[in-house]
Amino acid sequence: MPAVLGLMAAPAWADAQLERGEYLVNGIMGCGNCHTPMGPEGPVPGMELAGRLVEDNDAFTAIAPNITPAGRVADWSDAELARAIREGIRPDGSLIGPPMPYTFYRGLSDSDLAAVVAFLRTVPAVENDPGTSTYNIPLPPAYGPPVESVPDIVPAVSVEYGEYLAGPLAHCMECHTPMGPQGPMVGTDLGRGGFEFHGPWGVSVASNLTSHADGLAGYSDDEIRTMIVEGVRPDGSPMSPPMPYGYLARMSEDDLSAILLYLRQLPPLPDR
Repeated sequence: MPAVLGLMAAPAWADAQLERGEYLVNGIMGCGNCHTPMGPEGPVPGMELAGRLVEDNDAFTAIAPNITPAGRVADWSDAELARAIREGIRPDGSLIGPPMPYTFYRGLSDSDLAAVVAFLRTVPAVENDPGTSTYNIPLPPAYGPPVESVPDIVPAVSVEYGEYLAGPLAHCMECHTPMGPQGPMVGTDLGRGGFEFHGPWGVSVASNLTSHADGLAGYSDDEIRTMIVEGVRPDGSPMSPPMPYGYLARMSEDDLSAILLYLRQLPPLPDR
């Protein structure tokens, strides 16, 4: 009987892993926000995760590659794809540049990383060559030492899990933390906001997420929830990209509640 139960459990475990991977990729991680071509109405239907130009400035031209099975990742092993996601290193040893959020992706748990890789192997193959990134700035030799293993954080409506959701998974704290020469200044300015994003919509500035009056102190939990998942301020005005509102709207209520707990306890920092 135990052997039979083991055989029955294997498909169930695989299904659960794919379900988790789909939730991460198409939900809280918002991978399509960079990797899916955008049209005037948003993501182009039928082109999910097929790659696109993400940012073009004096420092670099960043192109998110096609990560469907029709892209270059098809020839990479699962371990190579996992390393590229978490450490930013391709199989040939070259470094993937910004804006991939490696400061935070290095904290992806082993099981969540495996779920992402497993799900990406199942998405529809889309033929598209978005080009190759070019960088006019020096890239470091690596984003840190090799990541051997990252344990799971127990899912719960808790500050600890909220930190994991807002950090490694949704990487909220990268965009909402001022950038210094070495990347987000998480040691001194975590969540302080102020980073500018330039796009077809104009210029948007990352909000202060700390518990300061310049940040979230004056907002109710419901107001913050609406801003995160709907992109609408309390006065009814729409918020601007690149916040991935459509992806964040797929978060579970518990995950959103955990993020709110984490944000509420961030040390208060005024706008810069």
